[in-house]
Amino acid sequence: MALKIRHPAPEFTAQAVVDGEFKTEIARAYNVVIEEGEDAGVALRGAFIIDREGILRQMTVNDLPVGRNVDEILRLVEAFQFVDEHGEVCPANWKKGDAGIKRQ
Repeated sequence: MALKIRHPAPEFTAQAVVDGEFKTEIARAYNVVIEEGEDAGVALRGAFIIDREGILRQMTVNDLPVGRNVDEILRLVEAFQFVDEHGEVCPANWKKGDAGIKRQ
């Protein structure tokens, strides 16, 4: 299944960790498991923002050597919440407390 923004996110019921061992069901549902080579079975570094309705709003997947920016992920969550509540657009670098832009 291809992941698409503004479409339902994959549903899953698997636990991410069982007895201290990472399980790949969730990573496979989001297509972030490396399938070949020396890193086969390892999950790439992914972050997925899913709203209350289960709709995928944002996804970022990085190769193993590069981490994610948690502050940026939190900023995006706050921006999506602002847009949903106010119906305005959040420009690049928008931060909680900033004004939005009215839609045309």
